[in-house]
Order: sequence, then structure tokens, then C-alpha cells
Amino acid sequence: MKIEINRLNDGFWMEAVNENGNKVHIDASPDIGGTDHGFRPMQMLLAALGGCSAIDIISILKKQKQPLEDLKITITGERETDAVPSLFTEAHVHFTFYGNLDEDKVKKAVVLSVEKYCSVAKTLEKTAKVTHSFEILNS
Repeated sequence: MKIEINRLNDGFWMEAVNENGNKVHIDASPDIGGTDHGFRPMQMLLAALGGCSAIDIISILKKQKQPLEDLKITITGERETDAVPSLFTEAHVHFTFYGNLDEDKVKKAVVLSVEKYCSVAKTLEKTAKVTHSFEILNS
């Protein structure tokens, strides 16, 4: 795995590029001189948690032959106050599934992902309480 980061302005705006040429923009908050042109690093960590668990869950639901039409994920996080570094103390992932899905199979997929398979969740749980919830909406 290799990531290269290139600075795009005289402040904190940067572009991360992986070995396949995929790009993500990174920036700092305006209160320290950033321009909000990209994700802050800790936001990227929450996005990684959602993306990691989504990949697991979609894969599991496909194996279970569940007709997943769409998936939306909301991730929230709480960090230590007045601490440097300011680590996450809590992270919550809420999944909204769309389709005619078996609730028990969805629950099993969510639990397996967040509590067993997702490498980002397993990394975060060393400092934060990682929780999850879900709902199923028929479209």
C-alpha cells in the first residue's frame, strides 16, 4: 500500500493519491488557516470506518442473496476535549438499508462487519467505543 500526498496551496490543502491514481483532498479547518477544500484527517478516519463496514456488509448480503437496493451510512464521532492528540472516544455507525431484506440477515451482516471483520473498526476500538445501529426501508 502506498499513498503520496501533494500540497496544493500555501496552506493546508493537499491531495492524497494512491497507487491506482485515485485522489482524495485533505484540508484543515478555517480556524487554523485551512480552506475546507477537503476532508480533515479525522473525518477521513470516520469515512474509512463507514466505507470499510459497507464493503463487508454488501459482500455478506450478496452471499446471503439479499436484494439490497441501496445503502446509506451516517457515521458520528466524539473526540477527547482539550487533549493533544485528541483521539476518538466514541464512534457510531448508522446504516439505512433499502430493499425487501430479511432483518435477521441484515443484523448478522452488520454485527459481523463492525464487531469482527472491519479493520478500521478494530483499529478504532482500541481508543473508542464503536457502536452501530440500522434500519431497513422498503423502497
